[in-house]
Amino acid sequence: MDFQDSPDDAALRERTAAFAGEQLVGAAEALEADGDAHPREFYDRLAAADWFRPLVPAAYGGTADKVGCMTACLIREEFARVCSFASAAFAVQGLGAYPLVLAGTHAQCARWLPAMANGETIGAFALTERGAGSDVAGVETCAVREGDNYRLDGAKVFISNGGIADVYTVFARAGDARSARGLSAFLVEAGRPGFSVTRQMNVMAFDVLAELGFENCRIPAANRLGEEGEGFALAMGTLALYRTTVGAHAVGLARAGFEAACEWARTRKQFGHPIGTFQGIGFQLADMATEIEAARLMVYRAARAFDDDAPGAARRSSMAKLFATEAASRVIDAAVQIHGGWGVATDLPIERLYREIRPLRVYEGTSEIQRLLIAKAELVREPGDDL
Repeated sequence: MDFQDSPDDAALRERTAAFAGEQLVGAAEALEADGDAHPREFYDRLAAADWFRPLVPAAYGGTADKVGCMTACLIREEFARVCSFASAAFAVQGLGAYPLVLAGTHAQCARWLPAMANGETIGAFALTERGAGSDVAGVETCAVREGDNYRLDGAKVFISNGGIADVYTVFARAGDARSARGLSAFLVEAGRPGFSVTRQMNVMAFDVLAELGFENCRIPAANRLGEEGEGFALAMGTLALYRTTVGAHAVGLARAGFEAACEWARTRKQFGHPIGTFQGIGFQLADMATEIEAARLMVYRAARAFDDDAPGAARRSSMAKLFATEAASRVIDAAVQIHGGWGVATDLPIERLYREIRPLRVYEGTSEIQRLLIAKAELVREPGDDL
């Protein structure tokens, strides 16, 4: 097995790292300092450099025949190492676009995807509800067919890009089925009568989440993605790709924390010596480096399996997300410890990393949900199958 980046992947990683180093350094601090700033300008900055085009097929203004998990992981890792919000913005645009890639008609794709590719249109993914988080089949938002329209009623919570998105992929229950088979997906444009957005909270220091409300909100039936009842599979297919990229985001954050810890260990002196010369600190650094290496290998093996449509790709995605986010949490916790009191002071970026890493073990499937998925897959895997 070749563990090295392909020439194309290596070139993409180099270009992403260069952009992050030139354009994103200090962006996280600036966004956090102005917590009420409208981040649309930040999306415009990414769009101007064509960072949304890899999220869309070439036929609709993107850069590849197939939207690739490996590509998304490479970009998210390098962005997260410098600016977590850049990685999150890239991913949420992808979450908004990928349901169209999977299930959109030519007319739907032609209408929305080119504008998503160039950043003119910002997307969002609206699945979670107050009573339906890990239990996706518990969605209560309903869609009732009325001639050439659907009437939406219900609410969504914890929706990234809420308030700045131009179009939302909304999952709602259409028909009488109370199981996963009853879910359908719809494209809902911002500003439609009966559609409201309420800012909910900030998370990861500056990612704005919102609650969406639907009250007698009518949308054209032509805005349904796929057939009625296909929404659950569409949501799971989208999350399968982006779950792996959460692992890449975690690796980027872990790298940032590790690099900060190494620099501190080299320059911080106690008892007349740099603290990195003390065995206790050195052992922590060794463990941190090892966990980052293991996490990266799991993430990119999962990404390759997804892109190759290999058997067990979904299981690898859950493993990568679980291990990388848990490992990155341990790495950054150790980095805070190495910094001592300065690790929890807002003077240094390590404190922000400590806040940014925590949500990754929750969103796009908690660590507990990943363990359930992995265990379920293992129980049906045949002896001797490739791990």
